[in-house]
Order: sequence, then C-alpha cells, then structure tokens
Amino acid sequence: MLFRLFLCFTIIPVVELYLLIKVGSVIGGFNTILLVIFTGFAGAWLARMEGMNTMIKVRMNLQNNIMPAEELIDALIIFIAGLVLITPGLITDAFGLFLLWPVTRNRFKTFLRKKFNEMRDRGTIDINRFH
Repeated sequence: MLFRLFLCFTIIPVVELYLLIKVGSVIGGFNTILLVIFTGFAGAWLARMEGMNTMIKVRMNLQNNIMPAEELIDALIIFIAGLVLITPGLITDAFGLFLLWPVTRNRFKTFLRKKFNEMRDRGTIDINRFH
C-alpha cells in the first residue's frame, strides 16, 4: 500500500508536469495556463451543480423515508472529483470531469459496485464488520 501511495504521489505529478511542458511547447505557456484555469473553472462549476442536485435528491429521499444510498455514493464520488480537480494538471482535471459527468459517474459507480461485490465474494472484505 505504501508503494502504491508513493507511486501516486510521485508518478502522477511527474507525468502531469511532463504533459504541461509538452502542451505548453505546442500551444504556448499562456494558453496552457488558460487551459488549466478553464478546466478548473468548468470542474468547479460542474461539481457545484452536481453536488447541489445530489443534495436535493438526498433531501427528497430522506423526506420520503428512503435511504439515499445511491445519492450518498454520488456525493462521495463528487467529493473525490473535487479533490482531484484541486491538483493542477490536465490528466487530473480530465479525470475529475470524468467523475463529475453523470453518465461516466454512473458507469464508475457500476464498476465500484462490481469490484465491491467481487471483494465480498472472495472474502477480502467482511460486510458484517459494518453492522
């Protein structure tokens, strides 16, 4: 686990920096900075909109005595997307926007559910610990 974290904290920034330098050499430094600012602004706007929509759905479900499980997963993914968008770079911004867009977020949720079920079936996660 420590090695994976080390890779995340070293490889991702190095790749981001390399990509920013390459893009900057093609479209210019100023345009590259504008691109990063634009993707950050678009991500912040989308995170706000999706977060508000999700909170409205959570509130409606709670008022109807329905457990808002799907909406809480959406909220967690939107939060993670916001954290990823804080990191400057084109790859992380693209990944953050990917997590914020409802179509791809739903596919990501399906993937997470499948992985969680596989872990449960293999016994690598004990669902009874959470009760």
